[in-house]
Amino acid sequence: MTTLKIHTIESAPEASKPLLEGSLKAFGMVPNLHGVLANAPTILEGYQKLHELFTNTSFDAEELTVVWQGINVEHGCHYCVPAHTGIAHSMKVSPEVIEALRNEQPMPTPKLQALLDMTLIIVRNRGHVTDQELEAFYAAGYGEQQILEIILGLSQKVISNYTNHIGNTPVDKPFEKFAWSKA
Repeated sequence: MTTLKIHTIESAPEASKPLLEGSLKAFGMVPNLHGVLANAPTILEGYQKLHELFTNTSFDAEELTVVWQGINVEHGCHYCVPAHTGIAHSMKVSPEVIEALRNEQPMPTPKLQALLDMTLIIVRNRGHVTDQELEAFYAAGYGEQQILEIILGLSQKVISNYTNHIGNTPVDKPFEKFAWSKA
């Protein structure tokens, strides 16, 4: 199994050091994912910027979690599912939503289900969406802005999920209790 180096602030390339210091300030630790991304300062910077942008979309905490975790589970990310489980709890997302996402069960509301369905359609079909699928998404209360915001979230998750697959990134200690593997 492949592994990529996990940098600390001290061992990181110079251009990554301030980015990892930002991670430390934001999370109280340097997540292992950020340590791996530090191998290429531009990807770490891009990932952090995409995260910031996605958290500032029109989605609330539950909707952010549906997009993130729907993609994480679909991609089978051993690192991101536990991490986003912990993050979702800290964001006060309903345990019902968190567990449904982790276990690939239906969402508790039709609107969240429509968001999950559209997210997975975009992921599975590489952005090819039918008129009927769009109409169902819009009928649930979403619009064109949210379609594009899903793509923004997907951009962030492709970076993290693929990096974790290649790097075999170990789950951070605070998230080990949320360990997960694809059924």
